[in-house]
Amino acid sequence: MRIARFVHREEFHYGVVQDDTITVLANDPLYAGIVPTNETLKLDDVRLVTPVLPRSKVIGVGRNWQAHAEELGNEVPSTPLLFFKPNTSVVGPDEPVLLPDWTEEVSYEAELAVVIGRIAKDVPVERVDEVIFGYTVGNDLTARDVQRAEDQWARAKGFDGSCPLGPWIETELEPDDVQIRSWVDGELRQDGNTADMIFDVRTLVSYISEAFTLLPGDVILTGTPAGVGAVEDGQIVECEIDGIGTLSTTVRRPTVG
Repeated sequence: MRIARFVHREEFHYGVVQDDTITVLANDPLYAGIVPTNETLKLDDVRLVTPVLPRSKVIGVGRNWQAHAEELGNEVPSTPLLFFKPNTSVVGPDEPVLLPDWTEEVSYEAELAVVIGRIAKDVPVERVDEVIFGYTVGNDLTARDVQRAEDQWARAKGFDGSCPLGPWIETELEPDDVQIRSWVDGELRQDGNTADMIFDVRTLVSYISEAFTLLPGDVILTGTPAGVGAVEDGQIVECEIDGIGTLSTTVRRPTVG
């Protein structure tokens, strides 16, 4: 089931996407369950926004693909390497991202994003599926020059607009063998499979829940395959995950003068 968040007639709604239509839901499904109404709309008549706006946190996982760690000259971590993105970093599909003027090298990173559906703490691996609401596509935009220069990744990973999510949440996905790809202006840049992740999704959620209480709407970015690179003003990044869909983001540089 595909759960979207959208704007129609200047009001925010949630809905179930099927083909080219969307059935409006009564309330936020993360808190009230999936309760459809009798109202349906054409998908072309609504504006999709980020399918979840985390009330608490976005947790990123760094260097979770060996080839990606190696392409940046980094060692593979022995345990998951975690960082935070604030919820102000989140934007939705087709929303332009204004790149900060304090970085000259912003990279794209296509990632499988996990959306948490219930309060979770110290979750055993075998029970992780019980706390996952679904999955969406993420783009972990990173100020790579700042990341290299600073020991902490807060600025490099957490600037406004650095976490595009969308186009919707897929509630029925087996995450252990799905293809992740990205294109820049139509040129294929990344092509990897989650089977090649160092730490799989269930291991990550269990590990993270040992340190942090996970809340409904929290998002976990699970890492990116090799092939990352810088984006420039006006370029369009498309991140695609089989079984979910495609997230498109246009990046812009601030106008000088």
